[in-house]
Formats: sequence, structure tokens, C-alpha cells
Amino acid sequence: MDKLIIRGGKKLAGDVTVSGSKNAALPIFVSTILAPGAHEIRNVPFLRDINTTIKVLESLGAEVEGNGNIVRIDTSRLSGHEATYDLVKTMRASVLVLGPLLARFGKARVSLPGGCAIGARPINLHLKGLEAMGAEITLEHGYVAAKARRLKGARINFDISTVGGTEHLMMAAATAKGETILENAAREPEIPELAEVLNKMGAKIEGAGTDTVRITGVDELQPVTHSVMPDRIEAGTFMTAAAITGGDVRIHNMRPDHLDALIFKLQDAGVEIAHKENVLRVKGPRRVRSINIKTRPYPGFPTDMQAQMMALMTVAEGTSVISENIFENRFMHVSELLRFGADIIIEGNTATVKGVKSLSGAPVMATDLRASASLILAGLAADNTTEVSRIYHLDRGYEFIEKKLAALGADIQRVKE
Repeated sequence: MDKLIIRGGKKLAGDVTVSGSKNAALPIFVSTILAPGAHEIRNVPFLRDINTTIKVLESLGAEVEGNGNIVRIDTSRLSGHEATYDLVKTMRASVLVLGPLLARFGKARVSLPGGCAIGARPINLHLKGLEAMGAEITLEHGYVAAKARRLKGARINFDISTVGGTEHLMMAAATAKGETILENAAREPEIPELAEVLNKMGAKIEGAGTDTVRITGVDELQPVTHSVMPDRIEAGTFMTAAAITGGDVRIHNMRPDHLDALIFKLQDAGVEIAHKENVLRVKGPRRVRSINIKTRPYPGFPTDMQAQMMALMTVAEGTSVISENIFENRFMHVSELLRFGADIIIEGNTATVKGVKSLSGAPVMATDLRASASLILAGLAADNTTEVSRIYHLDRGYEFIEKKLAALGADIQRVKE
């Protein structure tokens, strides 16, 4: 098992390029099930979750080959309709194959998913939507079994905004009979990205990126070539890294309009941010100011940046209040930040962070993907040496992050434990 060794106190400077979005690429890969033939997906990041998705597709009979950041997926000869526990247990997004398999084959059997332990994140909204479209759903021995001769359009109102649920039912509805209307749909940038891919295939989807999405089912879809959008959370993590080290970093291949809420908060904390074309320059002050944060569904402040911003607030001037309104267990990084000498008190879904003048390097353990990033950020700012273990979480969502940080001047290396 690998760990990261970080010797902190160095200001980051230079240029870094953001990789393709994990959260956009995963449903795009899954959508290829709907359109038999050879697809080409570009700007794909090298990540564990990508490899897991490839294994799921291959287990179903897809032929997959990679060349650099280009992945070719041929779904012409899919023969399976079951995603097993061994594959699904490590990644929640695997459950997204249920709807496309059901749409293509009229039946599907998928293990209940796993992934980061940051809350229950039930898939009941996914299943209710499929049932509204005419699917018969049963739960048996840890698996979801579904069957339907052909899915039918329906009006579906989500009780809560769900990114995975919106993506799942968009895919299932693409070849359903009639019109499907998704109300209280998620608005995250990954939603219109998936809709763009499906529409390239021949689907008829309108309203993606708003809270009402309309899908008119078509009889068949065609293979596509598509380049994945930049990863907004990776971009946000590098922005926060520049801020916490008092650095000066130019971030390439990113969409600032996807990070308005984060940019506003960083500027409020005293960080200088300038945008020219697709390059964002981020200059951190000697010490950031404290700010308050409440995570919300997009376009609100993203829960996937909460841990990183908490790390920044540990060294801010003043006291910050951070409220987590998306996932109930997403403060697990707090106990590890305390090992750096941070001053954090948790009450329910709220963390009160009193900034300290400096952090002290410590051995820490990652508990989930974004917590991993927060510990790296703290280590970059801390005195002395930090060791971050269990970084297999990190490899699920960040492509070569230690190499990118090292190129910016960080003293960071990956070693075997």
C-alpha cells in the first residue's frame, strides 16, 4: 500500500493542467451500453474508478482499449446483463449500468453499490424512477433485479436533488416509449455534459442543467466520439492549494463558470483570482481571512470542496463556520486535521474552525476521496513532515496529483508503506 510523504512550507508556483472529469466520464462510459457499436471517449483521466468502470463493461461483453487519454469502447457484442458485487462494491457509480442494461436487454441484475463512506446515499430514488417507467424491481441477496419489456415515459419528481439519479433516469429514458419529465433534477455541470453525449447519439433531451429535464424516447442510438469536460473539483483543489501555500499558480484546461461559488468564497477570503480564456491565475495572500460556508446542490457551494476549504480555514485569520448539508458523514477528515494542530469543534452538521497561525506535520490517514485532498493541502502548509496513508482513496479521483504538485514546487513523494 502506498503513502505520501510531504515536507511542507513551500509556496506553489507555475502552471498545472486539469485532467478530464471523473464524475463526467463515468456516466458517459456507462451510456455506451445504450448504443451498440464503437465509441471513442477522449480526455479520460487515469483513475481507479475509470478502471473499475472498464472492468464492469468488459464483464458485460464490451471490448475496451486505451491509448493515452483516449478510450475506445465497442458495445456491439454485449452479452451479459449482470454487474457483480466484486466489481460494484468499490464504486457507487457502478449502479448506473442498471437502467441502460434494462433499456437494451429488458432485464438487468446489479449488486448494491459501495464507494466512499460519506453517508448512506441510498439508490431508492433511482429505483422509484425506474418503477414509474414500468420496471419490475426486486431486491434479492444484495442485488437489484429489474425487468421490463420496454420502459415507458413518465413524470418523475425527485424528493431531493440527486446527480446519480438524474443521470441514471436520463439514460434509461433515452430509448423509452414516449416522453419522460424529470422534475427537481440535479443541475450539476456533469448533467448537461451527459445530455450532450446522449444527444450526439441521437437522443432527444431538453432542459439538462435546469431543474426540469424532458426526454423524448427514440428507437435506437448511435455510437459517438466525445471529449470529456475538465474536472471542476480537481481544478478547485489546485486553487485551494495555491491559496493555502500563499502561492501563485496558473490553472489550465478548466471551466471557471463551473466554480462560481468556490471562486466567490476564495476571493472573499482574500485570494486573488484572474481569468483569461481557459486559464485561471490564483495568488494566495500571506494569510487568508476566515469565511463561512454552507454546502448546497449546484450552483451552490459543492460538497466535494468542503474538506479542502476546511483545511484552508484551519490557517485562516479568525473563525469560520462550515455547514455540511449534503452528506451526513462528511466530517471524518476533522479528526485527522486535529492531528496537525487545527482547532475544530463539530456540532451536528456544523464545524466551527478557529484559525491557527501554523500547522504541524503529522502522520494522518485518509478516510475518503476528498478527505485525502484536504490532508494533502494541510501537509503542504504545515511545518515539518506529513505522512498520508491509505491514499488508495486519492487514486479514485485525482490523476497523478503528487506529480502535478511536485511540478509546482511541492516537496511530495509517493512511497511504499
